[in-house]
Amino acid sequence: MQVAVIGAGECKEDASELAREVGRKVAEHGHVLITGGLGGVMEAASSGAKEAGGLVIGVLPGEKEAANPYVDVAIATGMNHARNAIIVRSADAVIAMPGRYGTLSEIALALKMGRRVINLSEWDVEGTVRAKSAEEAVRLAGGR
Repeated sequence: MQVAVIGAGECKEDASELAREVGRKVAEHGHVLITGGLGGVMEAASSGAKEAGGLVIGVLPGEKEAANPYVDVAIATGMNHARNAIIVRSADAVIAMPGRYGTLSEIALALKMGRRVINLSEWDVEGTVRAKSAEEAVRLAGGR
């Protein structure tokens, strides 16, 4: 399975720790992690996945040199926010972390595309499934 973790490019320590744990759980369940490849939630999730021996794909808004250091496969789109469609289309499930409008657009696109969206964000979005922990989020995304 390919699981996208979406969220803010800059985040507070509590969101960073949760994202790191989510990334770790994605890898522990044997899934590939997809993120936007930059900092904040994306970097924290990537770090957690790498710690657990997982594969990390970063779908970047610009050049591959912008990728965080935990990305194994950097896809340079040159598409800025339009890359959000590629991230969620490539994922079998999406785990939404705290973020801003870019994250909200990814949630909407994922729902429109029929992807399962597990919600660890502050938004209450109809069609998403609320999770209370990293383990529950990954399990709901399709973890074993």
